[in-house]
Amino acid sequence: MATQDRLTTLPFRKDLTVPVSTPLLRTEDLSVSYGSQRVVTGVGFELARGRSLALIGESGSGKSTIARAVLRLLAGGGRATGRVEFDGEEVLGLSERRFRPLRGRAMGFVPQDPGNSLNPVRTIGAQAMEAAALLDEPNKAIRKALVLETFSQVGLDNPQRVYDSYPHQLSGGMLQRVLIGLAVLPRPKLLVADEPTSALDVTIQKRILDLLSRLQSDLDISLLLITHDLAIAAERADSLVVLKDGLIQEAGSTASVFASPKSAYARKLHADVPALNPDRYAALRDPGFHRLNAGAEKEPKIAVNAVTKTFALDGKRLTAVNGVSFSVPAGTTHALVGESGSGKTTTIRLLLGLEEPDAGQISVAGERLDGRSHTSLRTTWRHLQLVYQNPFTSLDPTWKVEQLVREPLDRFRIGTREERDERVREALANVGLGEHLLARKPDALSGGQRQRVAIARALVLKPDVIVLDEPTSALDVSVQADIIEVLLSLQARLGLTYVFVSHDLALVRQLAHTVSVMQHGRIVEHGTVADIFDHPKAPYTRSLLDSIPAGLARPAPVARPQTRQILIAEKIA
Repeated sequence: MATQDRLTTLPFRKDLTVPVSTPLLRTEDLSVSYGSQRVVTGVGFELARGRSLALIGESGSGKSTIARAVLRLLAGGGRATGRVEFDGEEVLGLSERRFRPLRGRAMGFVPQDPGNSLNPVRTIGAQAMEAAALLDEPNKAIRKALVLETFSQVGLDNPQRVYDSYPHQLSGGMLQRVLIGLAVLPRPKLLVADEPTSALDVTIQKRILDLLSRLQSDLDISLLLITHDLAIAAERADSLVVLKDGLIQEAGSTASVFASPKSAYARKLHADVPALNPDRYAALRDPGFHRLNAGAEKEPKIAVNAVTKTFALDGKRLTAVNGVSFSVPAGTTHALVGESGSGKTTTIRLLLGLEEPDAGQISVAGERLDGRSHTSLRTTWRHLQLVYQNPFTSLDPTWKVEQLVREPLDRFRIGTREERDERVREALANVGLGEHLLARKPDALSGGQRQRVAIARALVLKPDVIVLDEPTSALDVSVQADIIEVLLSLQARLGLTYVFVSHDLALVRQLAHTVSVMQHGRIVEHGTVADIFDHPKAPYTRSLLDSIPAGLARPAPVARPQTRQILIAEKIA
């Protein structure tokens, strides 16, 4: 059969059957209950066509529950009452058979965690073709062409490679773009994005948010954005709804809510955003700056000198850390920043003695760590502790808080039983937790409480140095603020030395005294916080700083296209 070109035209919109002035999405007295427990009460808001609205608040505030109620995706036992109108039609009372054609086609959904949203044993293409089944196109070859075109539209450089890949072969940012692509493939009128960037680096976060803004403009989509970050919401949304414990605390235009929040809760959220309050902990950081200035002639607490580490990957040598050097004076915080893959995690594994460098030297308190066995490092580890990134996975769920905090004392056989009990209570008190939590297991604690337990576990040995590996990235900004205050208070009082690993530069500015910026295993810039943030020299550093959300400093809007059609050419034999 001769090869011919075939064009298919996919409309951006079906003809509207309701007045344009009618809100695309409207909720009235929306409440959600699980059994006898009500988690959302009397929520009402409107989202205009082609506009964006952000639901903001801490975990448990009801943001995601409202979105799932709108999409009719509540977990088992969830019951929504009130009124939800979509495109002029009440949909909460529709049967599942009548509502199902709306979900996916007219109402798209971008979930929070791409790693858990895609099937790990099926290719991206196989899963994408399931989404393409929502299109009114019987030809499989054309459906595949539409998928590849959409992948290109969301910024995936090699759509065919992505199509053929499994999820584990793609980065987190690429997976999030895949999910966004699958959500916009049927050209929905509404896109619900549930914390779409919470697990991503700051530069990738900006690219994803820019992508959502561009797609919203290009495709005339209404965007319902769910986030706990007021700066992101203010930068990206036309209007805001602030939630706490399932109740609306404040609602209105972005400019009014952001510039002059009326509710105490909205003001607290504003105060907790690092990008908006860089000097919030200035008084707690001052002792560290005094130590930094006074320690210029003293031996540093940590010294990393020309360290290199390579790994074998698929028969090739990958240099993860290349000639890295930095030093940390006692009683100060040094931050390692950079995107995923920059070498931050490998560097701290070398510092902790969990990996052996191929070259270079590492010293803590004048004691060499490189070239030593794990057995000989045992004493050193008493004074060098680690707080992991995710408190939901770093604590044994079957142990009680008392056991979790006490275990390091038992392993090092420190003190009598009574002395260990006292050390456990002291460590909990240092992080602001009471003795009434000793008998609880991690699943009975909030995220912030779990991370405080992880910090208490690190403190119980009374170490000199603590390595903090993204210790707040899994937490809401308000909980994060509490944890940072705990860490800085402990440092000011006990003179602890921190190595802080993060991709969040706004948080680094609040917390650190000195910074090393890493890219592709190398340090591209190093200096004090003021030097790096006020006078960045490396283009890469400037790109990281430019990615920090800046509240109402919103990106320029993208001009809407004159046409509302997309033409996709597919050659079919």
